[in-house]
Amino acid sequence: MTLSSSFLLSVTTFIYLAAAVLYLTTWVFRVQKLGVLATAVTITGFLVQTVGMGLRWTESYQLGYGHVPLSNLYESLVFFSWVTILVYLVIEWRVRNRVIGAFSTPFATFAMAYASFSPDVHDEIQPLIPALQSNWLIAHVITCFLGYASFAVACGLGIMYLIKSKGGEEASSGLLGVLPSKRVMDSLMHQTIVFGFLWLSIGIITGAIWANEAWGTYWSWDPKETWSLITWFVYAIALHARFIKGWTGRKIAILAIIGFISVIFTYFGVNFLLSGLHSYGSTK
Repeated sequence: MTLSSSFLLSVTTFIYLAAAVLYLTTWVFRVQKLGVLATAVTITGFLVQTVGMGLRWTESYQLGYGHVPLSNLYESLVFFSWVTILVYLVIEWRVRNRVIGAFSTPFATFAMAYASFSPDVHDEIQPLIPALQSNWLIAHVITCFLGYASFAVACGLGIMYLIKSKGGEEASSGLLGVLPSKRVMDSLMHQTIVFGFLWLSIGIITGAIWANEAWGTYWSWDPKETWSLITWFVYAIALHARFIKGWTGRKIAILAIIGFISVIFTYFGVNFLLSGLHSYGSTK
């Protein structure tokens, strides 16, 4: 059997699924040894995925195309899941709480499952169309997806915060007691939103420069551009409300979830529902 990037990336899907199940089991049954195993499985999946992405890059050169694997929906989904796991592992290492994995690794699992098994997503390596033949492609995609991945983790933290808030007096015991404190989750939500906001801002700027190079204009009010700006405003409002109005906790958690819904629509909804200059970034 020939070892291909598609095979390794498909295997990664099942590894992340196993990690998500282990994290969830660790939270529900409070078995610490399973948490250690979940971390080990997640790191294994991350390493396998890294090798798979590197192999896909090599395969691109072998086919004579020679481009970074960031050029279509399949490759962007793979990269999104890879960055999401990276951001999560950094948070787990900092906070020393593995329950967060039950709310973060599913995002990476769903992204890989959709990339690997959806009939609408094609994993063939193809030559770049003229608009994508630019070094700005790498800068734009990497910065945007660093933002998207951070927002995914912030959304997971927001869900955790709302669940813990609903617990009332019981939040300090049982399943809710295992979750990080609301103060810690609020701080992590803020940090991941700030981190994601900075990278999304850079992504929008690099995209504008690239657009001027490819299409002769910095901004065209293309649906993808418009929704990227809407997403940027959602997180700008969250940060503004925190800095100026002192919003914390539940309100920021709700904005973190709304913001990620906007990210999902910018990422998928625009591709499938609205045609525009970014239509090349859909399923092919």
